[in-house]
Amino acid sequence: MILREWHGRAAHTNPDAYPRHFCQTVLPELRGTPGFRGASLSRRDLPGKIEFLVLTRWESMDAIGAFAGASVEKAVVEPGAVAALIDYDELVTHYTVIEEVPDPSPVGAKP
Repeated sequence: MILREWHGRAAHTNPDAYPRHFCQTVLPELRGTPGFRGASLSRRDLPGKIEFLVLTRWESMDAIGAFAGASVEKAVVEPGAVAALIDYDELVTHYTVIEEVPDPSPVGAKP
């Protein structure tokens, strides 16, 4: 499995626009893409901005290439994301997953 890492940054005055775009636009598109295996969106507050971390999981670099095009290192950033962010990474980073540890909690268990 391949992990694809990307960061975008938003103003504190607009904290919900990118997560909304991610959930309403990005995820539905990714779910229909062959080789897509999952995603996570994380956030951290920084002085003067909010940083979002997007990690997507793919079955292979070939699957990423089918999604991203020939330049797999170039970020795929839709107009809705550009409008929601003050800046973002132009390039992504890929990692080969060595070990994936699933959540050991039984389904439906409460913490």
